[in-house]
Amino acid sequence: MRHCFYNETVGFFYNNSRKELTTYWRTKDVLVVALGLSVSVIVLLTNLLVITAIVINRRFHYPIYYLLGNLAAADLFAGIAYMFLMFHTGPRTAELSLKTWFIRQSLLDTSLTASVVNLLAIAVERHQTVFTMQLHSKMSNQRVTILIFCIWVTALLLGLIPSYGWHCLCALDKCSSMAPLYSRSYLTFWAISNLVIFLIMVVVYTHIFIYVKRKMTRMSRHTSFHPRYRETMISLVKTVTIILSAFVICWTPGQVVLLLDGLGCKSCNVLAVEKYVLLLAEINSLINAIVYSYRDTEMRSTFRRILCFPCPRNSKYTPTALKLNAPDRGTLSHNGHFTVDSSI
Repeated sequence: MRHCFYNETVGFFYNNSRKELTTYWRTKDVLVVALGLSVSVIVLLTNLLVITAIVINRRFHYPIYYLLGNLAAADLFAGIAYMFLMFHTGPRTAELSLKTWFIRQSLLDTSLTASVVNLLAIAVERHQTVFTMQLHSKMSNQRVTILIFCIWVTALLLGLIPSYGWHCLCALDKCSSMAPLYSRSYLTFWAISNLVIFLIMVVVYTHIFIYVKRKMTRMSRHTSFHPRYRETMISLVKTVTIILSAFVICWTPGQVVLLLDGLGCKSCNVLAVEKYVLLLAEINSLINAIVYSYRDTEMRSTFRRILCFPCPRNSKYTPTALKLNAPDRGTLSHNGHFTVDSSI
């Protein structure tokens, strides 16, 4: 029968994994916390703005925007989780109980997983609408609600599994270096799961990119296409490129580092880059709000309406509010279908 160490301190497990645990604030710790809190505040504000815009503008009450709102909620949660981490890191880590430490990590795992799965759902939805040349997905509100529910259930399960058994409190030789209370096998599983999702997203967006490029090539040979159609296609190509590049840059390093730690790589100095790759993944929560929202003209107009709420009624932004109840945008192509009049 294995002996478990439920009554030991966090420091005991850090010493077991040979991860440094300081008892005083170093300059590096202060800089990491200051930068982390700054990023968290910006993430909170930008994603709260996105959620507010989707709620108040009836023209956003469609499946893609519900998914976008859920992505913003996941990123908002990620900002809160990262802020909680910043208030419980450095010298404060040694003062944490095992329960608080698991809560700290579970918040991060849940929020980041929800963000990744949401990105996958948006990629699949965009694939469907682009290839059917529809302005919005035909998915019903009920199906969107079920999908959002499944996203959060998946995120919660992956985030809470370590707290309820998939840890190393009873097997010290299997403890991770980056997360000294987590089992290396869990990190391997989590990293591989995310990398598989990354691969699927790359395939989906690459398919969209190739399709749009081919469509533009065929369009260039004919003059009968509506100019707005070509403009939408070009905007979509740019957005897909930005999305894919930002996602790969922000997420891949962290997942690779987790996988190396999970596989027990002795020569890999994963602890040297741990905080930086986590911060990079958190920055993606900010980029999501910018890429998926700011490139949408209607979303930008709604942002101005929200931010200029205290402004006088004769403000130059007031007319924007009057346009919110106008008919939905869309460009009718010559085959009778609506093109995607959005950069998302």
